Amino acid sequence: MDTGAYSARVPTLPLAHRWTLGVFLLVVTATWWHPPHPAEQAMHHSLTVVGLVALLLVQRRQPLPYPSFLLILIFLLVHSVAARWMYSFVPYDDWTEQLFGVRLNEVFGWRRNNFDRLVHLSYGLCFGPVLFARFRGAGRGVRWSAVAAVEVVLSTSALYELLEWAIAMTLSPGTAEAYNGQQGDVWDAQKDMAIATAGALVAVAVASLRLLRRTVLVGPPL
Repeated sequence: MDTGAYSARVPTLPLAHRWTLGVFLLVVTATWWHPPHPAEQAMHHSLTVVGLVALLLVQRRQPLPYPSFLLILIFLLVHSVAARWMYSFVPYDDWTEQLFGVRLNEVFGWRRNNFDRLVHLSYGLCFGPVLFARFRGAGRGVRWSAVAAVEVVLSTSALYELLEWAIAMTLSPGTAEAYNGQQGDVWDAQKDMAIATAGALVAVAVASLRLLRRTVLVGPPL
């Protein structure tokens, strides 16, 4: 077997990608240090594994630029931190109190742990620009790419909420609540989808404006 020809067909990750992936894996490993909820954390990390495998498969077949690769890992990292505390018990109030002397829930009058909202927001903020760039790279127009990127974020957010509904219907109430993290909010699914979509709208709008500004300053490609 010609191993040289095989390695030429299978591109390796560029150095920056490898370093970023290494840091990501190191932090994810650290989240497993004395986990307070190991079974629930493992359930959440099933999606982390799926996402990471999908990312590496895409990278192998159609390499992503470093900014897109980084944004996807940032989202998976935020999700991994949330998974350690089952989303509903992330001690961000303790962190902000130690760092800044304030508790966010008291400052904003929140009555629930809102770290799960941050995860859904980061999904839109991170994946919106990645999808926009992907569609643009495929030759689509700016408007089409922007609308399609937001629509994909919205539709995949809805699919995830349907997955949570299926979990709620099949698992015990305690296990389902531990995974879904609704915290008694009957509109949790709708709010999560809305926040992810809002994040995508903001991120895609910024990406579109940057592209249009660059086109005006530099001119369209020849």
